[in-house]
Amino acid sequence: MPGTNVYREPEKSVTFEEKIKRSVFIANVSVCHDEEEARNFLTFTASKYRDATHNCRAYVLGNGSEYYSDDGEPSGTAGRPILNAIKRSGLVNVIVIVTRYFGGIKLGVRGLIDAYGDTAEKALNMAGSVERVITSAFKISMGYNAVGNVTRLLEACGAVNLSWNYTENVNVICYVPVDFCERLSNELNELKARNIIFEWENENSFLEFNEK
Repeated sequence: MPGTNVYREPEKSVTFEEKIKRSVFIANVSVCHDEEEARNFLTFTASKYRDATHNCRAYVLGNGSEYYSDDGEPSGTAGRPILNAIKRSGLVNVIVIVTRYFGGIKLGVRGLIDAYGDTAEKALNMAGSVERVITSAFKISMGYNAVGNVTRLLEACGAVNLSWNYTENVNVICYVPVDFCERLSNELNELKARNIIFEWENENSFLEFNEK
């Protein structure tokens, strides 16, 4: 389902390790939805590898925020290559930390760029990706004779997680991909104007689900 409501993030957290000219590079990939989650993952990883020479990192969030750090490596040789690997992957809500244990052989600027970037890229490939859709909540109230019309409309708009309540009236709560919210709102206004439904409300609460 292409559109602005779709994004991809890592399917799973992974650890990838390789040795390059006696230095050990360990890349850890994790999902992070905000800066606090990124900081917490960095704290955990830095503690795990507290004896490492460097813990270089980068992250990209779904809101467009991004960050990188060389953590003592020469400027531009570690954090930026990791960030570039994330951008090539097309993932968001992801942090990659590449830990280095120095093995006694200097890699040079080009060698460091390749080592950090390639290690991050391999870890990101291992993490895979899952496509997620951002949806917005709708509540609709109607008579029993309107259920068919509303059901077909919601199906056409890709509604998910429908919860029906049958009492004197019929009420449904569902989540609709944000790309379809304007269309659904217009259609519901028309149905209400024609007295086919009683009321409707867009709660502006959001849910994310996996796109199959």
